[in-house]
Amino acid sequence: MIASSVSETPRRHFLAQAIFAAIGTAASSAQDGSPKKILLRSSWQTVNIGDIAHTPGVLRILETHLPDVEVTLWPSRIDNGVEELLKARFPKLKIATKGSDELKKAFEECDFLLHGSGASLVAQKDVLRWREETGKPYGIYGITLPEKKSSSTSTTPAEVMAESVDILSTAKFVFFRDSKSLALAKSKGCKAPVMEFGPDGAFGCDLRDEDKATAFLKSNDLEEGKFLCCIPRLRYTPYWTIKKVAFDEVKHARNEEMKEHDHAQLRQAVIEVVTQTDMKILLCPEDRTQMQVGKELLYDPLPEEIKKKVVWRPDYWLTGEAISVYVRSAGLFGNEMHSPIMCIGHGIPAIVCRWAEQTSKGYMWEDIGLSDWLFNMDNEEEVPGIVPAVLDLAKNQEAAKAKANTARKFVEKRQKESMEVLGTVLKG
Repeated sequence: MIASSVSETPRRHFLAQAIFAAIGTAASSAQDGSPKKILLRSSWQTVNIGDIAHTPGVLRILETHLPDVEVTLWPSRIDNGVEELLKARFPKLKIATKGSDELKKAFEECDFLLHGSGASLVAQKDVLRWREETGKPYGIYGITLPEKKSSSTSTTPAEVMAESVDILSTAKFVFFRDSKSLALAKSKGCKAPVMEFGPDGAFGCDLRDEDKATAFLKSNDLEEGKFLCCIPRLRYTPYWTIKKVAFDEVKHARNEEMKEHDHAQLRQAVIEVVTQTDMKILLCPEDRTQMQVGKELLYDPLPEEIKKKVVWRPDYWLTGEAISVYVRSAGLFGNEMHSPIMCIGHGIPAIVCRWAEQTSKGYMWEDIGLSDWLFNMDNEEEVPGIVPAVLDLAKNQEAAKAKANTARKFVEKRQKESMEVLGTVLKG
């Protein structure tokens, strides 16, 4: 699928790349020698290690390809220890929170606004504010574009989509993290000069917490390369169990309706891996709601003999510890998206199960060459393939790692190319 969206790059993009190559890697510097300044709008929440990973992922990509650029982060949430993680990994990072003097200064001094990865144009109003107040350029990096729903009784979905398309069309570039979003944007009339597939920023995340990971693995008798990670997920995240938000009866009913369907194959895969290999299984979370989901739907129903080789993690963790565990595993499977992204970003095999409620983001697995590791739970013909795929991953580790590394290299190529576009725009 991705071949057409990447190969049909607009001619002006190739020209931009040629210009960038000609002027060299100093594209991030202004003509007077001072560094260009980027305001990064990201960090949506901290109850999900994937949402946490977006920001350090993009920061690392910028650090790698445009090292002279100065970055100020405009976050939504960096509580629960996340600010400390970011500052430890990126000590030069400036942070400008909503309503602060630092944000006012960033609007005055920054040359470019970069909207980070997310489930949509998450900070649409903030991008619009930047456009109207500064008139300075902006770009969108690694988002999904879902079909819109009305946010009020006076606004139709078509009107909401039209506003998004307008904002996207005046961006210098828009990188969509799945080709279905790219196709939707084109069908809605989006006219940004560069519109291409661009991987989710979380692929670049390299946060680590080696001490916590080592202690956790040792205390649970998990040996490096001798266990698989498995992540549960309900159709809708039950935020009402962890945040001060209203209980959603409709979403809860859908979760109850589908929870056994969506976890039966994962549970069977756990049983088969434990029975047919010397691997153990770690049941772990991507967000704060999933520890209980994993216990109820995966761990508790297991036969007692199987439980002896299964570890259920009862606590939430932050991105650094999670990645430090993932890179010591033989691979990952489950119903989430960003833990697989972080795995592939480090060459660790990962199988994704997705459904319509998660938008089209799961299809990025097709875009990076991993269609064999993507299963649509809404298609009953695909569901029986999950257990064999997990078993194959466990039994043929060398081939699985080679496949993961091929995808990683493709992602890194696209990261480099996308940064060349940004570098050219910054040079002006």
